[in-house]
Amino acid sequence: MSTSTHRHVELERVETGTYRATNERGGTLQMGTGSTSEFTPVELLLAAIAGCSAVDVDALTSRRAEPTTFRATVGAEKIRDDSGNILRDIELTFTIAFPDGEDGDAARAALPRALQVSHDRACTVSRTVEAGVPVTVRTT
Repeated sequence: MSTSTHRHVELERVETGTYRATNERGGTLQMGTGSTSEFTPVELLLAAIAGCSAVDVDALTSRRAEPTTFRATVGAEKIRDDSGNILRDIELTFTIAFPDGEDGDAARAALPRALQVSHDRACTVSRTVEAGVPVTVRTT
């Protein structure tokens, strides 16, 4: 990965209601309005929250033991109020299990700290959401 601090994703319309996002490395994913099985932008935001924290937690715990179960579930309430649409009550829940034994015990012991570090410091996505960073929109 580049040492640049700038991150960039390009979005292109495929057809009405379907869009393709492409990252700097050439990876692509399609998203849509929710009328098909494609992820919606809101679902992608939730997936990004879960994925970002999962990467952190996995890196900190799996060096001690390979998990036997590793799942993250994230949910939120999408509401429309006087100011527009917004997600409220975002909740991320991990279900993680490690094998019995000394290595598994070490991973279980590291898990609470890994979750805390991800939430408080390492997960760029949830920290950005919580900080309420403004988004500038323009046209070229």
